Amino acid sequence: MSCGKKAAAQIVLLITGITMLCFGVWRGEAATVLSKAIQLCLECVGIG
Repeated sequence: MSCGKKAAAQIVLLITGITMLCFGVWRGEAATVLSKAIQLCLECVGIG
């Protein structure tokens, strides 16, 4: 793969990832992920 094609592919993937991240935040999934992470951590420690 040439250097130009590789850079273009990286830019496209970066923009796609940022778009998906923003869409997930817009749908309110960040709060869901955070609450599940908190529950998992509390279960591992043995508090929850």
